[in-house]
Amino acid sequence: MMNTSRRNKICNLLLLVVLGLILYIFEKYGSEYQIRILNNMAIFITLAVSYNLVNGFCGLLHLGPNAFITIGAYTSALLTMSPAEKQMSFIIEPLIWPLSVVQVPFAVSLIAAGITATVFAFVISFPVFRVRGDYLAIVTLGFGEVVRVLCNAMQSVTNGPLGLKGLTPYTTLWWSWGVAVITVVVITKLVHSSYGRAIKAIREDETAAKAMGVDPFKHLLLAFLISSFFSGVAGGLLAHLITTISPTLFTFFLTFNLLIIIVVGGLGSISGSIIAAMLFAWGGEALRVVESPMNFGFFTIPGIPGMRMVLFSIILMVVIVFARRGIMGRSELSWDRFFAVLRLQTKS
Repeated sequence: MMNTSRRNKICNLLLLVVLGLILYIFEKYGSEYQIRILNNMAIFITLAVSYNLVNGFCGLLHLGPNAFITIGAYTSALLTMSPAEKQMSFIIEPLIWPLSVVQVPFAVSLIAAGITATVFAFVISFPVFRVRGDYLAIVTLGFGEVVRVLCNAMQSVTNGPLGLKGLTPYTTLWWSWGVAVITVVVITKLVHSSYGRAIKAIREDETAAKAMGVDPFKHLLLAFLISSFFSGVAGGLLAHLITTISPTLFTFFLTFNLLIIIVVGGLGSISGSIIAAMLFAWGGEALRVVESPMNFGFFTIPGIPGMRMVLFSIILMVVIVFARRGIMGRSELSWDRFFAVLRLQTKS
């Protein structure tokens, strides 16, 4: 057992080294387009894995992650902008004090983004966890819309519909993938602990779990707060990747995309969330080719705007039909399974 554990740790370290080499190569020799896709992959991995903690492992239908992404994005953006940049951006109403004079490093702003999102999650958790099922989905969906509307209305905090422009592009491959790795490690450790077994018990039968001494509110609250923290940090990364944010970017469509990712990957599977997030970020760009004119010699297909989303929807339906529990279901990729398959291949 000890040898197996040591082997797995060495394999994990080697995997991190390989990931670091790949990032170094792309950062030095890759195009801006390739780097952008890799950054999107990492941010979607962070969002999907943290979102799956609530929806997959806890079994709650949470439809408000866009609210925490929004809070994180605005928090990080406002904290990294210089006072001069804020004065130039807030032309209708000045930014309130002390935000108007505060400027902090990017790392501090990401932590603040996560903490701010967590505080809001804690405030709404009391009404949220009084309900279950469809009612919980409606409450969290409503909170997402409330945050978006407030971002439009609070001119002296968010700059209203004008949003925040010209943000410094602090998000690099090392930042986005570093946060993604930390998210995966933290949530993996969490779900394989006694706490993780408790939330899975709540997912399967809350009444039975309560009878065994498990406090559903305490365990679900912690999962909700952790998920919100990483969503807020990912929002800060997203803001400094696209360098321009406004309330229109954080609609329910963002939540819908995340829901697609975790369902296709497998509810309750961290590995599935990672695979689906990478496929989603890469596939969305790869399918852009179908919107351009294509010449097959005998005939030419004109470019059809929106065809990319049509094909994406068809692929999604095929996956759901033939893999109803997603790509991974509730299974996980592991070194034990990898070496077991390797031994079988060697024997054959």
